[in-house]
Amino acid sequence: MNVAVSVKKKVQKNSTSELNNKLGYTFLDDSLLNIALTHRSFGSLNNERLEFLGDSILNFIIAEQLYLEFPHAPEGDLSRLRAALVKGDTLAEMAREIDLGRFLHLGEGEQRSGGATRTSILADAFEAVIGAIYVDAGVEPTKAFILHRFAGRLRDLSLTSNEKDPKTQLQEWLQGKRHPLPQYSVVAVKGEAHNQEFVISCSIALFPDPTVATAQNRKNAEKEAALLMLAKLEKEYGK
Repeated sequence: MNVAVSVKKKVQKNSTSELNNKLGYTFLDDSLLNIALTHRSFGSLNNERLEFLGDSILNFIIAEQLYLEFPHAPEGDLSRLRAALVKGDTLAEMAREIDLGRFLHLGEGEQRSGGATRTSILADAFEAVIGAIYVDAGVEPTKAFILHRFAGRLRDLSLTSNEKDPKTQLQEWLQGKRHPLPQYSVVAVKGEAHNQEFVISCSIALFPDPTVATAQNRKNAEKEAALLMLAKLEKEYGK
């Protein structure tokens, strides 16, 4: 075998193993994962069909879970909750949590324009991965993957609370006082790839020291850090 080809295959295998660890799922057929990571700009064999499949499965699994968790909720509330969970921004955020953009196959134009960080591309790729897991192993492993990845977000859902989340409250308070917006940074990522904890700091110009919080996903850690910052503002300024 040509040495260059051998090295390339070894690199691809190592990348697949790393992503399998981040996903918490090991593919029986690595070619499915490879297709799920391939954007249409890269070639005709791409992830669009798997994305279509993954989108349908994701909506079904989340709908079923909401139906079970909110047995007395009307259809309108269930639809609202599902829409909040499976929207593109949320899916892209979950893709970033596992660094999915680093593994994508993109055409040169998309690479140069920052396609690996684009919300729409990340969201589509995340749905394609779900579709690939389904083709690879069927319903139950796919359901287990989805519910694991969405566990924190499902836990935070409420039918009755209309209060804005802490990040929104903090941003609006600062904007109202004409201060710079808060900055969120990843301090550390702890634990195994399938069971990580994110340590996030929240910094604002009014205080020299940031607040720091830890949660099982980046979004919740940012919310907790924002909540701590709101508490500091209330103590200092009577927010």
